[in-house]
Formats: sequence, structure tokens, C-alpha cells
Amino acid sequence: MIRQPICVLLAHVDHGKTSILDRIRGSSVAAKEAGGITQAISAYTIPLKNIKNICGNLLDNIHLTIPGILFIDSPGHEAFTTLRKRGGNISDIAILVVDINEGLKPQTIEAIEILKNYKTPFVVAANKIDAVSGWRSDPENRIIQNINDQGSNVITNIENKLYTIVGKLSEYGFNSERFDRVDDYTKQIAIIPISAKTGEGFAELLMVISGLAQKFLEKKLDIDVCEPAKGTILEVTEEKGIGKSLDVIIYDGCLKQNDVLLIGNIGDPIESKAKCLFNFGDGKLTPVNEVEASVVLKISGPNLEHVIPGMPIRVANENYEQIKEELMEEVEEAVIEIDNEGVVVKADTLGSLEALVRLLKEKNIKIKSAGIGDINKKDLAEASAEQEYLNRLILGFNVKQIEKDDNVKVITSNIIYRVIEQAEEWLTNESRNVEARELSSIVKPFKFTILRNHTFRKSSPAIVGVEVLGGTVRANTPITKDGKKLGLLKAIQDGDDNLKELAEGKQAAISITNVTVGRQINEQDNLYSEISEADFRKLKKLKKHLNAKEVEILKEYADMKRVENPTWGI
Repeated sequence: MIRQPICVLLAHVDHGKTSILDRIRGSSVAAKEAGGITQAISAYTIPLKNIKNICGNLLDNIHLTIPGILFIDSPGHEAFTTLRKRGGNISDIAILVVDINEGLKPQTIEAIEILKNYKTPFVVAANKIDAVSGWRSDPENRIIQNINDQGSNVITNIENKLYTIVGKLSEYGFNSERFDRVDDYTKQIAIIPISAKTGEGFAELLMVISGLAQKFLEKKLDIDVCEPAKGTILEVTEEKGIGKSLDVIIYDGCLKQNDVLLIGNIGDPIESKAKCLFNFGDGKLTPVNEVEASVVLKISGPNLEHVIPGMPIRVANENYEQIKEELMEEVEEAVIEIDNEGVVVKADTLGSLEALVRLLKEKNIKIKSAGIGDINKKDLAEASAEQEYLNRLILGFNVKQIEKDDNVKVITSNIIYRVIEQAEEWLTNESRNVEARELSSIVKPFKFTILRNHTFRKSSPAIVGVEVLGGTVRANTPITKDGKKLGLLKAIQDGDDNLKELAEGKQAAISITNVTVGRQINEQDNLYSEISEADFRKLKKLKKHLNAKEVEILKEYADMKRVENPTWGI
């Protein structure tokens, strides 16, 4: 039997992903969503007869045997990884929604990387063509006819926008073209210009998706409906009159009422029973006795309190122990690799946690602990125990903070890229503050020369006129000549003013303890700040906070020190 292909929509925020699904369904879900951003995974089946009604004669040369398409709308590209199964992803095909006027954005690029990682075939829906300046809409016409009917300036503008997308996709290793110009759908990504607002291009979008699924995925879609069902948990919800229930996508086999269920977990799988099955139809829950892949349904049953979204679910009427072992191995595949030190990461589902960890590792942010669920006292204690101040950070996606600790910074959001952005911003700012505090406690490099005919006292202390050649000379700093320690630069005086520091290019009188002019120091000598080996190593790490002259002086200083000790400071 051929099951319906599973198609996931991915997009940058506000590029019209949900509106596209609304247009296909003929519903108005987008208007009901808080803040215009989808808040929960939703799945809807578009039967073959509906596809044929929308596409009309575009399907005349395509013989479709797929029963329809199961479209999945998600909170963001991170939920795509929740749709996981052993060895890959549940999705057979994807629609990458791009605002034709804005092009590829950060979330679009992250979505492309995920599609690439899972080797999921996809098409690009270039949405909001109606917003192109000068565009004249005609929903009755096919999209290519509409493009050709525009003024020459509009056509040129559209071509430029499309080829900007083509150019960007090529940067990520994808050859793409407008769908009517594609020579080989196995080698080129089809770009379909559409408008979620007017409906233009929708017939073409469905035609391309259906054709690709039929031609290239037919073998993958061939299933044995007599096999025990395999699926993934999308959501865990509390329903009035039903209690705790699971929204599940079944991607293989058959599920019947009262089947024994095993659900993946951290540790031993959870055992339950398919007490009641409910199909999602026209926004209502309809009780059913049996379902076949692929389908999204609600399941109620016992022991569902601790089920984690993103976990695999299997029917286990037979071969119970074997399926249990397979589930444990499948969950182990998703175990997050952690570091000996780093930040604490929490997310609401296994897939979201994987996505968040992957994105953080791409930013070279180390992770000490990663888990599922709300931020609790244990998480705060773990973060607070970190010796490194910058590691006292907890990042949470789609979770709540139950406890508080003033010693720990907590960043949460229900949009994954905002967690990443805020984490990077905090780490950058705090890193600067930490480095600034560290820099203020160590001797910085400076260099000055003693001026001719400017010896005011030879000793006890010696007082001479100097000019600063680089860096900032500071009072109460030990100084050196030729790498050998002298006395302490005790004070700086400019006329009647006592100064704490003297900038590059300035002249003033300074006093130096434990030296005599004519013995340890002479006029026209170049003297340096005395820097310990430990401080030198710190300065090398904090080099970005030094100016070019200070870096040059630091190198001169190291060369002097290495005359007697070649490995000094290394």
C-alpha cells in the first residue's frame, strides 16, 4: 500500500508558512495564533481529491496513486528535529518558505542546514509575490501567465529577486531554478513563486510536491499496513474529558484500539495501552478503532504523565522485549554529547534539545549538562557550582524557570534562535567585563625614554624628565631596563599637578626608587614596565584589548626577557 507522504513546512519567522497551509486547507488558523507565530505542532491531511480540485489540468500528465499529503506545520525549524526516527527524519519532503522580497534570513539558513543534514528533498515557496512593487494580481490565472502579464520593470524585479535566492542556495551547495525551468528535479531545487494572500501559485506548488512525491518517493511510501505501528510523539496534552493524551504521528504500520504501546524514555521505555484513538478531522476529535500510516492522531491511555515529546512510540503486542531493546538503542542514539565544563541547557522535547545543542556547538559554546523539562533547583545548583563565571548560565527553549538564583544567569525563549542570540550577546558582554576586570589588575606594557638634560635629582628617589613612547605610564609601577628589574616608578608630576598616569606622546617628570642616574639608568635610556611571566601570559590572551603600540612593546619586552631564558612566557 502507498501511504501519503509527510511534508513539513519550514521558514523564517513571519515569512508566511502558516498562511500557506491555511490557504491549502481553506481554514484560518494563522489569525488565531498568538503573536502570529505558531505555538504548537499541527498536522493536516489534504486528500487526493482536494489536491486534484486545486491543481486542475496541471495534473493531466501525472498519474497520482498517493492517497493525499500529510502537511505538518511547526513552531519553527527546530521542531523539524522532533519529527525524528531511527536513522533519520520522519519527513519525506519539505517546503522551505521564503519571503521573495526579503530572501534568506538566519532561520531560513538554519532550516537549509537541517534539511541538508537529514538529506530531505525540498522545494522553495517564494511567498509574497503580491507584495512586489507594481504587481497586478489575477488569482484566476496560472502563476507563470501572471508573471508574463506584468510590466517589464516588474518582471525584471521578480527575476532579480528569484536569482538572489538561486545565488544564496548555491552558496549552501544547492542548484536551483524556477520550477518551470527545472531540467532535472533530482538535481535542481524547484522555486515556486506564490502568494498566500491571493492564492496565486498554489496549484503549481501542490503540483510540484505531488509530482515529486509520486515519482521519487513511491518506493519509500510503500508500506505494509499489517505491521505494528511506528510513530513519534508530537505533543503531550491534557484534554477535558480525556485526561493526559498524546498527539502522535504514525509513519509506518497500523495501530488499533487496545494495542500495547512502548514509548521511548530516558532509561526504560514507558508502557501504555491505546485506550482511545481520536482522528483530527475538520478541527474535531473523531473516535476511531484503527488507523494506518501515515496519520496524526490523539491517543489516550494509562501511564502518560512522564512521556517526553519527540520520543519514539511502537506497538508491542508481540516481540515485547526486542522492541523494548530497540527503543532504548534508538533513544541512546540521541544522547547529547557534553563537555567537562560549560553551560546548562534545557528544552521541552528531545528533538528541540538536540537542535539547541547542535546550534550552540556551532557557536563553540560548551555544554556541561543538557536535559528535558523546566529549569529546576538542581539545574541552578549545577550552574552555580561552575568555577568559570561565564559558565554560570542556563539556556532554555520552550521551558519555564521554576526556581531562581541570583548567581546564575537564565535565558529562555520559545524561539530557538533568540535563545542563541541572547546567549551570544550575554557571553560577549560579560566576557568583555571579565576581561576588563582582569586587565585592570595586571601591569600593562608601556615604554618611555629619559630626556637629555632633564635630570632633576640623581637618587633617593631619582627624578627625571621623560617622554612616553607607547602605552600609558602609570604611577606605582615597577620598571625595567634591558629586561632587568630596577625600582618603582613612584610618582608622575607635570608642573604643580600630581598625575596617576601619562599617555603616549606626553612629557612629565617622574620619580624612581632604588636607582641612581649615571649608574643603573642614564639620560636617553628606554625603560619599560616590569611585567611578570604570569601577567605576560594573561596579556597574550587579552591582546585584543591592547593597541598596536602596546602589542609591539609587549613583543620587545619578551625578546629582552628571552635573551637569558629562551622559553620565557611561552
